[in-house]
Amino acid sequence: MMTAQSTCLDNIRPRKSVRGLLLGTAASLAFAGIATTAHAQDAVDEIDEANVITVVARKQTETLQEVPVTVTAIGGDTLEKFQVNEIADVVSRVPALNVQVGGSGSGGQISLRGVGSSNISASFDSAVAFDFDGVQVSTMRIVQAGFFDVEQIDVLKGPQSLFFGKSASAGVFSIRSANPTRDWEMAGKASYEFEEKGYTIGGHISGPISDTLGIRVAAQYQDIEDYVKLAPGTPAFNPDGTIRDSRGISSFVSRVTLQWDPADNFNANLKLNYIKNKNDGAIGHTDINCGANGVADPVYLLSGAVVIPSNADCKSKDGLYHTSDPAAALAANVPTGSGGDPRFENGVPYGDTEIFFGRLKWDLDLSDYLTLSSVSGYLSLDAIDTDCYAYVGQFANGAPGNAGCSDPVNKTEQFTQELRVTSDLDGMFNFMVGAFYETRDIDFNTSQQGVNISFLGADPVTGFTYDWYKKQNTKTEALSFFASATLAFTDQLELSGGLRWTDEKKVSRISVPYVHTFLSSTPAFISSGFFSGPITFKDSNFSPEVSIKYQATPDVNVYAAFKTGFKSGGIDNSALPSNSLLGFNDPDPAVRAAVADSLKFKSETGLGGEVGVKAQFADRSFTLNTSLFYYVFDDLQVQTFDAAAVQFLTFNASQLTSQGVDVEWGWRTPVEGLNLSGSVAYTDAEFTAPFVTTSGQDLNGRQAARAPKFAGNAAFDWSIPMGDALELGLNGNVQYSGSYFTNEDSLNDLRQDSYVSFDGSVSVGDPDGKWKLSLIGVNLTDKIWNNTSSGRPFLQPGVGDDLVVTQNRGRQVFVEAAFKF
Repeated sequence: MMTAQSTCLDNIRPRKSVRGLLLGTAASLAFAGIATTAHAQDAVDEIDEANVITVVARKQTETLQEVPVTVTAIGGDTLEKFQVNEIADVVSRVPALNVQVGGSGSGGQISLRGVGSSNISASFDSAVAFDFDGVQVSTMRIVQAGFFDVEQIDVLKGPQSLFFGKSASAGVFSIRSANPTRDWEMAGKASYEFEEKGYTIGGHISGPISDTLGIRVAAQYQDIEDYVKLAPGTPAFNPDGTIRDSRGISSFVSRVTLQWDPADNFNANLKLNYIKNKNDGAIGHTDINCGANGVADPVYLLSGAVVIPSNADCKSKDGLYHTSDPAAALAANVPTGSGGDPRFENGVPYGDTEIFFGRLKWDLDLSDYLTLSSVSGYLSLDAIDTDCYAYVGQFANGAPGNAGCSDPVNKTEQFTQELRVTSDLDGMFNFMVGAFYETRDIDFNTSQQGVNISFLGADPVTGFTYDWYKKQNTKTEALSFFASATLAFTDQLELSGGLRWTDEKKVSRISVPYVHTFLSSTPAFISSGFFSGPITFKDSNFSPEVSIKYQATPDVNVYAAFKTGFKSGGIDNSALPSNSLLGFNDPDPAVRAAVADSLKFKSETGLGGEVGVKAQFADRSFTLNTSLFYYVFDDLQVQTFDAAAVQFLTFNASQLTSQGVDVEWGWRTPVEGLNLSGSVAYTDAEFTAPFVTTSGQDLNGRQAARAPKFAGNAAFDWSIPMGDALELGLNGNVQYSGSYFTNEDSLNDLRQDSYVSFDGSVSVGDPDGKWKLSLIGVNLTDKIWNNTSSGRPFLQPGVGDDLVVTQNRGRQVFVEAAFKF
């Protein structure tokens, strides 16, 4: 039985089937990765309703076993036990998921089943929509923010455009933060991590202010000294001139939640989040693979006029990184008004991100059968990342020699509003209708060094040492309407479907306040003061969806779904201030239109379906969920880096087909307190139409990047009573990934070999959770793997073949103390 999504704890219950919801959910607790000792038949009496595990895959509250969608649900307890506080940490629990954090463009990337969007362009929306407390956040900068005090994470696989609409062509990554509790409680934790030398302290206080108003205040601060460990001898320095042997990161995350229930037919929930991140540069865990020639190639600039030896050691899997500071001649004078002015002039990379996020949700019962729901979201993001993208470089005298520096500033302001009316009729027919609106404003401004002309001399007019300062503003306005209907022919058979219409418009403007005099005096570059005028992109789309489910028995649910996905195209923000932009000033409208069109990329669409079985056995102590899927994605949005031209290139891949099988299982064993769970994913994602890339090769028939054929995990969670006042906890997880390509540029792109990693924890504490001491290990074997790769810029043509590879974090070992009362 479905019910309109509600935040209110009392209203989260279905009006007509409390018993069915509790039984179905109790049996899926172990499957969701959450420990429980209750038996299925005792669940109705023993499970507190506030702990009911549900998913909101169709904007309605349904049990994990009811919903005809492939969903992986990860509960807050599991996230706490394994110190999961970054989106990348979730990968070990969702085999079809790949996450990369970092980079100067979008700031992150999420891929599902081999389908995702580039992390190197701030102009791309993610193909996997990021849903934070019911609000879709278009910028992947939120990936860097981290999270805590989470009630549940849901990963919805496959296109979800009907119910989530905005850029959910490959799936949805949904985070639900915790809400106020009925009774006052206070909790806190403090941990120290030995490998990266980091500490975390956080907690919350929650409870009722009155009979109708509840509050929850939560905050967490984290500081990691050795987030990125630099290789010995790397020319990197602190602001005071002392040698730096690592790059650190710190974050502060805070949230205030208010829950208001003034009447039986109305409830409102307000969440206000403030996030502040600081780091020592944007590059993060990025190393140099020395390519086929086995040599750390030098930084080759200005047609060989400047050659800087590399300080890389060709050991790209040792967890030590070689990112050096910029050459003094390049970072000495940042253009006025640019993000790095004047702080980056000391040559020390840094990053700052500040996010304010607010969400107001309310539900009003218009009658016994109709509910009006509203979700309003506001995001303000201000981020800067300074770094140098030759990645290496050290002069003979030991001085830093990194080149290709930039200081991108990403300022995003976004407002979204969704309204929907949901029915709860007595008959076989129910419906939902709604509308969604988004307005977004992105400023992406940066000074860059693509030529590194200041090795020949600073600008004789301004004294600036950068090649140019470019600004680009993009405004987005999206409007969509959607409707869905459900026909319950019998208590067992249900047919549902719907349609979403989306209209999206983007307008971008490019201005170049400054170009180095040496460059602007050549025919290859434009002059300072360039302005493009408005560049407009428009598109609209109809996204239908149909699903059918058959409850063969109370414990077996069979379903099938036809789905479509849509992600709007847009305007590239990676264009260089070269003479190619001069067409914007041409008096011929056809020339201006042609230049504008060269910066646009088309919308991405997906079409296909899946069939699945969600089954429970042995008094619902064992859960086995299986789905088979087949989807075709047309005009997949792709961005690659052309190392020779030192330029990002944006285009559409013709077609990618993703098909395979997902299997997830959970077993609440007869051994008291012991739960087992796991998942297996087989994914065959490959390009299935001609796709000629910048390498000149056709990737038709080649496997997609970041899409291993086989991946899986297995986990256990064991709570062992040790008398009435003590409980021992043992937890473990093993993750396996098959090999995969790390780029989408050529037939012989770098492949990551298959790998296995292990997580584990042991704890001792009070059975009621009043206190707990834990020892937690993540990636215990210190396995390093490559997520992405691309050519390293500034290589000697025909000689250099270094690759830039982004990687995961190494081993982490935590000791943690926590309390709750």
